[in-house]
Amino acid sequence: MTRKSLQDKISVYGAAPVSDPIQSHTLAVIVDNEPGVLARVVGLFTGRGYNIESLTVAETDHDKKLSRITILCSGTVHVIEQIHHQLERLVPVHYVSNLTLEGPHIERELALMKVVGKKEKRIEALQIAESFRAKSVDTTLDSFVFELTGSPEKIDAFIDLMRPLGLVEVSRTGIAAMARGRDGI
Repeated sequence: MTRKSLQDKISVYGAAPVSDPIQSHTLAVIVDNEPGVLARVVGLFTGRGYNIESLTVAETDHDKKLSRITILCSGTVHVIEQIHHQLERLVPVHYVSNLTLEGPHIERELALMKVVGKKEKRIEALQIAESFRAKSVDTTLDSFVFELTGSPEKIDAFIDLMRPLGLVEVSRTGIAAMARGRDGI
């Protein structure tokens, strides 16, 4: 390549920035179980424009007054690192674990789905539910409410199959996640 043709290909502004890919990460956060803690954690995300894809929170130790918040968020590796460090600095936070980076972990979610239909669609909905091991928790003459526990991908697949059969409502809990193996947080 001649010097002239090489100069034609180089921008006077320098190389274009290479953007890191956006990835989903699951964070487990142990916090004091007291009023306002969840608002502070969520405020950290909203104040910086970070998105939360899933959020679950529940008390895990009544005697120590601790709760576990499981957050599914997405961003570049740099953004996720920032979120992790900023969470660690919040006063009511005891521990933050990025389950995605720390190794194998299990994610599960619970969903309730209402399907309305008659005749063939009703029969087909029941057959699909059986193959997914979804449980019928409510039945009327023209509707079912199915309960399904599993990975978010399994629940998404079930929802996609139920849409043409009369899916009218979905309620999801959000992800509960835990690292595999002996160690706890």
